[in-house]
Amino acid sequence: QVQVVESGGGLVQAGGSLRLSCAASGRDVSINAMGWYRQAPGKQRELVAQMGSGGSTNYGDSVKGRFTISRDNAKNTENTVYLQMNNLKPEDTAIYYCKVIVALTGRPNPEYQYWGQGTQVTVSS
Repeated sequence: QVQVVESGGGLVQAGGSLRLSCAASGRDVSINAMGWYRQAPGKQRELVAQMGSGGSTNYGDSVKGRFTISRDNAKNTENTVYLQMNNLKPEDTAIYYCKVIVALTGRPNPEYQYWGQGTQVTVSS
């Protein structure tokens, strides 16, 4: 079982910044990727940013140049990923979810994914 805990959402004015944190912990698993998705009312969940275990990153088109994902691998079984969001726009308003992709230690397949409970980000105009 993997625990995923998010924090850092809130209300900010357009042009402002926020930083989200996601901490994942579990026993006997290897974390293959961690990332952020978001879902606005009436819209599908979409990729914001994702980072693989090797440090490769992938961003949604709408956040490129404004958001940065980073990761702290201080411990073997506990990882934290951050999403620094700058120059926020009202259209960034959504619930932001952290997703963690893991595999059992020593067994690269199959992979399993876990989601956090979500954190609200609201950007006022």
